[in-house]
Amino acid sequence: MSAVKRIVLDVLKPHHPNVLDFARVIADLKDDYCVKVTVSEVDEKTESTVVIIEGDNIEFDAIADVIANMGGSVHSIDEVEIAGTPSSDTSE
Repeated sequence: MSAVKRIVLDVLKPHHPNVLDFARVIADLKDDYCVKVTVSEVDEKTESTVVIIEGDNIEFDAIADVIANMGGSVHSIDEVEIAGTPSSDTSE
């Protein structure tokens, strides 16, 4: 079974929560998540951000849900890194 190790998202979020709290909430989803958020554009009510998440087995649906719960929206998945894992089937 393969595992998502890194994902880069284009996310539109409101000004609140701020980027620090926004990143913390995502990072707190799993103990091994490392989250980097870069603000690329700011307007009156929103911020366009690039969100990079790294971990052993990233759960995209949980991340998308928490982003939506904070008032944001995932515009696109811009990059993904997936590692295959050896099959446990030894009946060759």
